[in-house]
This record gives sequence, C-alpha cells and structure tokens, in this order.
Amino acid sequence: MGILNCTPDSFADGGRCFDHDAALRHSEKLLDGGADIIDVGGESTRPGADPVNVTEELRRVVPVITEIRRRWPEVVVSVDTSKVEVAEASLAAGADLVNDVTAAAADGMLELVARFNAGIVLMHMRGEPRTMQSDTTYDNVVAEVHEMLRRRAAAAIAAGIPSHRVWLDPGIGFGKDSDGNLALLAALPDLAAIGHPVLVGPSSKSFIGRLTGTEVESRLPGTLAALMPAVGIDRAVVRVHDASAAVQFLTIASRLHEASV
Repeated sequence: MGILNCTPDSFADGGRCFDHDAALRHSEKLLDGGADIIDVGGESTRPGADPVNVTEELRRVVPVITEIRRRWPEVVVSVDTSKVEVAEASLAAGADLVNDVTAAAADGMLELVARFNAGIVLMHMRGEPRTMQSDTTYDNVVAEVHEMLRRRAAAAIAAGIPSHRVWLDPGIGFGKDSDGNLALLAALPDLAAIGHPVLVGPSSKSFIGRLTGTEVESRLPGTLAALMPAVGIDRAVVRVHDASAAVQFLTIASRLHEASV
C-alpha cells in the first residue's frame, strides 16, 4: 500500500502531493515501484494535527480518486478517512477500501462500507491525533489493542461486511510509545491469527527516529526493518511511503523466509 497524502501538513511528506497533478504523478511513481494499493488521504493524522472540515477533505481526495480510477482501473484504491461523508463520496468515485484510523467509530460508517460491498481497515488509536501521544501507558499493550480490534471486527461483520474485507491495523505510532510500538510489531503474527487480513504502517514514524537518532527523511532503513514481522504472514499489507524499496526488501526477505522453513 503506497501512501498518497494530499495534505499540506503530513509529517513525512506534507505539501508534496497537495496539488492534484502532483498527487497523480506520485501515484504513478508508487505504482511503478510495485504498489498494489494507493491510499489517498486528505487529513493529516500526525500527532498534534488539527482536523480538516468535510468540504476541504472532499476537495482534496475525491478528484484524485476519480482520476486514479480512470487512469489505472485495475489498481486497488483506498481512502484514508474517518468521516462518513468523505468515505461515501470516495466509494462512489471508485474507492475499494476505507482506511479508518478510528476503527469506524462514526455512526453509519460500517453500514456504508457494507452497502458499497467495500473493505474496511480498522485501526487502533487512543484518543485523537491532537491528543493521542499524551497517554501511552497500557497494562498490556498487545492484549488491549488486540481485544479492541476483535470487538470492532465483530461489529463490522455484524454490519454486513464479509470477514475477508475486514482488515486490522494495530496503529503503530497512534497513542503508543517506542516499546509499545515494538511489542505490537513483534506480535503481528498474533494479530493475524485472529483471522483477518492485517495492515501495518510504521513508515518513517517518530519511534524510528527516537530509537536511531534519525530525522524523518533518513528513516527508510528503520522502516524496512520494522516491516520484518509481516514477512511470512499470508494476508499482510504494509503501508509505506517508498513502495520500490519496500517491494525489494520484502521480495528478498520473503524468499529467505521460504528457504528457512
């Protein structure tokens, strides 16, 4: 899954794809690099980010999704939003998947996704982007995150979304400290054992910087290392900024994994 942030303030690439033409050029780069999914977002969810109103978020993402669908009809398109209005317009424009950092907390989101016969990514986050890093203490971060995702997956299935279209994301960097992020990454096989596809998004996040002393533009090696727990999981998707590097890394890591079993 290649990240396409149509925002001025995302932590790793804010402003680079804010213009629609730039967003489409970057989409092509992601696809040429081997991305299978383009995840289009119009609202930053970095720590401390301010919310974006519905009208502005629609302006940022719907024309891009429409044009991606026209140019590359075979690609899977995801919309990164927690707003029902944005999800509905994006699905109508051709999106296949809603990537919701609130685990579909908004009333009607699950029912909307079921009506469009689409998929949903349910992510764990404590609080909201503006406040999520103010409390990163858990009694057992893996158990608590996995239990919350189990409950949300059950709700999605009850709303009419087939199990294979319900994806679980532990929310790396969303209300967790470095140790919590590492524990959740290490436990990715346990999350997959719940029975749904899993998505993990460690790309260039601040915990990599804290552990390695690197700035955001220098975190690709740390990002690739953080993808290691996904290797060998049948239904795992990695969400990254640099699709080409991730594909190369995962190709070799997967072959090594196969050779070792």
